[in-house]
Parts: sequence; structure tokens; C-alpha cells
Amino acid sequence: MLDNFISNLAEWMLEISGGSILWVSFYAGLFVAIMTSLGAMVAIFAKNIPERGVDFSLSFAAGVMIVASFTSLILPAIESTGGFGPAGIGIALGILVISVIDRLIPHEHMVKGYEGPSDLKDRLRKVWLLVLALIIHNLPEGLAVGTSLVYNLEVGLVTAIAIGIQDFPEGTVVSLPLAVIQKKRLQPIMIGVLSGLAEMAMVILGAIFFTAFAWSLPYGLGLAGGAMLYVTVKEMIPEIYRREENETLVTLGFFVGFYVMLFLDSMLG
Repeated sequence: MLDNFISNLAEWMLEISGGSILWVSFYAGLFVAIMTSLGAMVAIFAKNIPERGVDFSLSFAAGVMIVASFTSLILPAIESTGGFGPAGIGIALGILVISVIDRLIPHEHMVKGYEGPSDLKDRLRKVWLLVLALIIHNLPEGLAVGTSLVYNLEVGLVTAIAIGIQDFPEGTVVSLPLAVIQKKRLQPIMIGVLSGLAEMAMVILGAIFFTAFAWSLPYGLGLAGGAMLYVTVKEMIPEIYRREENETLVTLGFFVGFYVMLFLDSMLG
């Protein structure tokens, strides 16, 4: 049933897009941006979010990203060339790119604290450090959707749906702490919207680039997969396992996300 829905959705999007993958990427990017924005808007109605809710949301997102890294990106990169070379190079490039961004761009994690050039730590307000951390996390997700759409429309739509689902709690997790810090509502929501638009931009840019340079698509799939794995393993997992009392809930959230993405992907098999 769901596989028919995905197939029909792909056909419908191609029809309204006039067969242009770039317009499809625009609609897919708009979807993930809207989901992030809707999650951020929860800050209007709630004064806080339980610690367990934060842990579950982040671990759910990590589970989705781990599976998507392989099923939507790395494995298709290997299958498209019949070898590991381009995918392996792409993975290494993705890890390297996000690692460099992680070191050069100042940002703040809720648990790990400040990362980036030490001389910039006192120049930026904490709120903007948190925003930059969110954008760094969202860039690989947007690239993942854009590259997978170019590789295969149905695979890309499944990736967009899964990323959009986990973007909703991610938007909430970011906007509510900012609302508490600033004692405001509008600015945290606008920041959530901004992060969603940054992700949308990466969807479109990824689709444009790898449509124009189709030969590099296996490298791009590997790059997006490596970047998502880096963010998940280095940034998200240390954050969600920070308190021992929530380990069971965190593990449950991870595998819920894992199963959701795996189920969505299996519909194309």
C-alpha cells in the first residue's frame, strides 16, 4: 500500500513539475523546511519540553539518519558503479568536509558545549552558536535528499519523507531551549524556519549540481552518506547518551527511528 503511495506520489510530482527533477527537489526541500518550521512553532504553545522528550527525539533522528546513510546513499553509490571506490572516496570527503566545518565555524552544543575557534567564543551570543550548530547538522540532511532524488526519484522521496518526519521533533528540540534562554517566542521560531530554509537550499543545490555533473553522483551519494554518519556518530550520539538514567529511552528512540526509515525504504524493494 505504501509502495503504491510512493510510486503515485513520484508520478504526480513529476507531472506537476513538468518532468523537471529540479522542481521536484524544490517541493521536497519545501516539505522538509515546513516540517522543521512546524516543529519550531511548538515553542508558541509550550514553556518547556521534558528531558526525556528531548532525548527520545534526538535518538529517533539518529536512527533515521544512520539507516538513510546506507540505504539511500552509500549502498546506491556502490550499486551505481558496481564497486566501492567512488562511494569510499565520497564517504571520506563527506567526513572531511563536515569535520572542517565543525572546526572552523563556531557553534554550541547543549551538552558538549562550545566548538570552533576559541577567539570567536566570546564574540557570538549563545543563541547564534546554537543556530550555527543546527545549520551544520541540517546541511548533510538536505544534501542527502537532493542527491538521492537525482539518483532515483522514489528513493529520494522516501528519504525526504523520513528526514521530514525527524525534522519536526528536531525543530522543537531547538526552538524550545532558545525560547527558554531568550524568554521570547517569535525569534526562536524564526530561527527554526531559517534552519529549515538552509536545509531546503541544500536539497536544491545538491540536485542542481549532481544533475549538471551526473558523472560525480556516486561520489555525491557517498559524500552525503559520510557527512550524515559523521554528524550522527560524533555529534548526536554523545548528546543523547549524556545521562545514564535515560539510556533505555534513548535506545528505544534510536531503534524506533531505525525501524521507521528501514520500513519506508523496504517499500521500494
